[in-house]
Amino acid sequence: MQINTDNLVSITEANQNFSRVARLVDESGAAIILKNNVPRYILLEFSQFQKESLADNEEVKAVANRILAKNRHAFEELAK
Repeated sequence: MQINTDNLVSITEANQNFSRVARLVDESGAAIILKNNVPRYILLEFSQFQKESLADNEEVKAVANRILAKNRHAFEELAK
């Protein structure tokens, strides 16, 4: 994920004006909330979060399939 500097918001501003931060997320898809000038939190649209979660699940499945294929003979022996 690339960070757009226009999406950076201080934690104080997020606390005092959450509706502005929500509008920023609606417009750009995400907001990075800074604490002590360091990125600490990310606010995403729920649909974007679901896409990110799905991608992580797909990566896990790909790794699992690769391990199963590589060790298929051992798993077949264990299944006997």
